[in-house]
Amino acid sequence: MNAINTPAGPSGQPARIAVFRALQLGDMLCAVPALRALRHAFPRAHVTLVGLPGARDFVRRFDRYIDELLEFPGTTDFPEQAPREHDLPAFYRHAQAHRFDVALQLHGSGRHSNAVVRNLGARRWAGFVPTRAETVPGSRMVWPDHLAEPLRYLALLRYLGIPAFDSSLELPVTPPEEAAAQALLRHEGLDPRRTVLVHPGARLPSRRWPTERFAQVAAALGAQGWQVALTGTDDEAALAAAVWRACAMRPANLCGRTSLGELAALAGRCRLVICNDTGMSHVAAAVGTPSVVIASGSDARRWAPLDGSRHAVIAADVPCRPCSHVVCPIGHPCALAVPASEVLARARSQLEESHHVAY
Repeated sequence: MNAINTPAGPSGQPARIAVFRALQLGDMLCAVPALRALRHAFPRAHVTLVGLPGARDFVRRFDRYIDELLEFPGTTDFPEQAPREHDLPAFYRHAQAHRFDVALQLHGSGRHSNAVVRNLGARRWAGFVPTRAETVPGSRMVWPDHLAEPLRYLALLRYLGIPAFDSSLELPVTPPEEAAAQALLRHEGLDPRRTVLVHPGARLPSRRWPTERFAQVAAALGAQGWQVALTGTDDEAALAAAVWRACAMRPANLCGRTSLGELAALAGRCRLVICNDTGMSHVAAAVGTPSVVIASGSDARRWAPLDGSRHAVIAADVPCRPCSHVVCPIGHPCALAVPASEVLARARSQLEESHHVAY
């Protein structure tokens, strides 16, 4: 008997499963293949995501796989949000009251996250462990550092005896979101068959390619007859404005004017996405739109979209990458080593080769 197949019910399958993954949007999208496989294996189980407060929309959007969000208050070991360690005792009491049959650690290597998962009070727990000495057959698997992010969690589920082979991403979009995206395109006079989305933002400054280089690429594409639209969140408005000011052809500025679902619908209709290695790259992969991704400082082996023919990732070979810096302390050589001409060439190639049909 492995950690998943507990004698919790008449079928021998778990009735209540907790999944710990307290990460941002792009990271969550990379876990969708594993969540999908988990649901297919246990269609009647109540699945609780233990995640960030910001995952509420994610849980609503993926309610076919997840039934509930249990908000993790954070600790100093988890930089994704400001820690509220004073809320941890109440959080653990609430989690333990769920009486989970199984808790799955889908957060990372387990160096810090396994302590959280153990404290959820589940009858059994499973997930990654950082060293081979900690492995338990059918329950705890050593962290596969060599695999891309979506493949790691599929590998874990297979280790637990769950069929898990479909690595495709997905991002459901509602009809109202589709309609809003269509209306925005019409309002801006954009033909999606000729439109390239440029998304200059990233949560960490160390992951941002220079705005003036995004502007150079946008201007060159505009000169070749392509329409260009800038996208981003409200918090990224200054970045989009900097690109807009530096760009001779004045692209449409859609930054802050879409919800996540509307942005996904927009991306699904347009020809190409150009972005940093951030959540937007996974949105493009999930809706099937070709992309050019500039990986400044991130681990491209881990985070690059799996379909290398559809998604071109550009990463400079500098000795200091990948890194975990929020802001680069040495002048951002990984970003500056990627010229606008290289990104433009890859964008042209993707546009020439792409047969993307807007949905």
